Amino acid sequence: MTGRFLLVFIFVLSLLVSSNAQQVTKYDLRSLAENHKLQVVNRELKINDTSNRSVYLSAHENDGLAWIEGLDFANGIIELDIKGKDVLQRSFAGVAFHGSDNTTFDVVYFRPFNFLTSDPVRKIHAVQYVSLPKYDWEKLRNEQNGKYEKAVTPAPNPNEWFHTKIEIAFPTVKVYVNGNKEPSLVVEQLNATKSGKLGLWVGNNADGNFANLTVQKK
Repeated sequence: MTGRFLLVFIFVLSLLVSSNAQQVTKYDLRSLAENHKLQVVNRELKINDTSNRSVYLSAHENDGLAWIEGLDFANGIIELDIKGKDVLQRSFAGVAFHGSDNTTFDVVYFRPFNFLTSDPVRKIHAVQYVSLPKYDWEKLRNEQNGKYEKAVTPAPNPNEWFHTKIEIAFPTVKVYVNGNKEPSLVVEQLNATKSGKLGLWVGNNADGNFANLTVQKK
């Protein structure tokens, strides 16, 4: 009986592990682009000629998006690589989630041009959470300065790829950078939306490169 029980236990455990593993999905952004599975809004999307199968969203006025077709996300972990540039006010790149439409969604994004700045004010504006359209960066900075944007330590090279992990367990959002065990940003979401669309995001007059998107639903 003991041996039989052990076999049953191992079998059930393997099913649980398998079930959990199935919740993790890797998205080949280049393949999604080639198969028209990225719904691009207010930008041009290009496929980079690089080994990491990355994609590029061009610069333009106002927000730009590339929604992942068919992906509905609630709670879990979003991981991806992002590359911006060290050009003041021309590099805002991140992830939009819990999207209802092309104007209503939450965003975690980065300002690479503030990563290595010696200006102490700009330095704490490196990673940002916003909830659009009601709570944009300007409103949050004016009314709750320093709460929804922080520095990234240690700071990545602003002109190179960096990795981010975004953990969402409604209503808490935690943002990690380059494998750091301590989050760069921890905030509470500013709306009651618990699920919705997920996609790549760039800000006003900004472009960005994206690769190696992984989504783990919980």
